[in-house]
Amino acid sequence: MSRAIRRQESFGQYGLSLVDRLGTYLSRRAILRHLPRRRDLTILDIGCGYHATFLRALTPYLAEGVGIDVSIAGELKELPKLTLIESEIGNALPNLENARFDVILLISVLEHLWEPGCILRECHRILKPGGVLLINVPTWRGKSYLEFSAFRLGLSARTEIEDHKMYYDRRDLWPFMVESGFKPSGIRLRYHKFGLNLFAVAKK
Repeated sequence: MSRAIRRQESFGQYGLSLVDRLGTYLSRRAILRHLPRRRDLTILDIGCGYHATFLRALTPYLAEGVGIDVSIAGELKELPKLTLIESEIGNALPNLENARFDVILLISVLEHLWEPGCILRECHRILKPGGVLLINVPTWRGKSYLEFSAFRLGLSARTEIEDHKMYYDRRDLWPFMVESGFKPSGIRLRYHKFGLNLFAVAKK
């Protein structure tokens, strides 16, 4: 796929399959497990999806929530506490000020990016000292299951899997995070969703 081709739709814009709903539910549980127990958080959700599902679920913890994606439901832009930016990720992040966010979410996004290191460096820049970056990515083991589900069974969105640029195991993701400025002592990686996904927690 040419790097000149850009996504035109967001995750969930035309509905979610049962597999997608299960994956979203499990990711939300993982996010809540690592979320600071405060009610005044500033959270950025990169690739928030058409319905900004995670941000809306985290509203009780928010002072402000910011979501970025190429397409976002218009009615969500009127919700209190939320700022939703329709843009490509690489264009939007440089416009955000340094040390703004307590928490940044990169949930099932990094695998869609040609230059993940650049995005992770931006995350480090705009994260507050002591802030947390949460990442979920599919693993190489998960690649076969995802492709079988999408291409053979039709249980997952084919367009999402066709858009994958990379899969990750610990040895793939860890160097990107360190190179981006996160210290090894602040990085935790664990497999979840039966080893089909890798969840990372990085504290600045």
